[in-house]
Amino acid sequence: MKKLMECVPNVSEGRNPATIEELAAVLRESAGVSLLDSSSDSDHNRSVFTYVGEPDAVLAATETFCHRAFDLIDMRMHTGCHPRLGAVDVVPFVPLRGMEMEEAISYAHRLGHAVGEMGVPVYFYEEAALNAERCNLADVRRGEYECLSDRLSEPSGRPDAGPASFNPRTGACIIGARRPLIAFNVNLGTTDLAVAQQIARAVRHSSGGFRAVKAMGVELKEMGVVQVSMNLVDYTQTPIHRVVEAIRSEAARYGVPVVGSELIGLAPLEALEEVVRFYLQLHEFSSTKIIENHLL
Repeated sequence: MKKLMECVPNVSEGRNPATIEELAAVLRESAGVSLLDSSSDSDHNRSVFTYVGEPDAVLAATETFCHRAFDLIDMRMHTGCHPRLGAVDVVPFVPLRGMEMEEAISYAHRLGHAVGEMGVPVYFYEEAALNAERCNLADVRRGEYECLSDRLSEPSGRPDAGPASFNPRTGACIIGARRPLIAFNVNLGTTDLAVAQQIARAVRHSSGGFRAVKAMGVELKEMGVVQVSMNLVDYTQTPIHRVVEAIRSEAARYGVPVVGSELIGLAPLEALEEVVRFYLQLHEFSSTKIIENHLL
């Protein structure tokens, strides 16, 4: 059985179609990897690319991708509502088949040192973190790009790889290894950002909400709504439907409807099985009921 690894880099560019397409082309033209999905948002000013392949091919493609992104994206010009630390903000490796987490961690560290040699400070997070203070992505990214120069000058802010000096064009890069997560957002029919922030506080684990849920409230000016933007880092602990229904209930307190949702990138089929079972009350449903699943 061939080993299979996923990579999901998030870059700080969601408004320039030419730049986004050029980065996607890098991945489409990389030997041994398959680009499965790319998603961009202009309010977040962020794009997410999802691709898979054998680990060595994924590593090589990601090095090329990062190098090109650093050439194309200038953080000095960046604005957006999503937290970010650099041009290539986050690069997680996800072991999918035939490999353990420890191997994905080794690839994360290899990429980190390669990116460091490009002159970019690198922090390792999640399973690849070298100390407990950097396991949580939000902790690594605290203060964002605007505070990075000061942070790098302090002993506690020294990077895990690359120079301990501020590169104003690229910012810093956060690289790690993790299990599959679901990036899922719920849009609310109001322009009141405080409502989204209150609901995010209610559902995220760090402030007393659901386990394995990270959430923040953001404003989507182009759409005229606000959003509860989430990472469900372990859908087996908190399934999609549970957090959606909690958001719907919390929003009703403010007289605000849920007007839509969006999936960023890809999600495991197993996670969607739970959604079907809940909303359709098909309690015995599984992916074996899907025709295409048998064909594939």
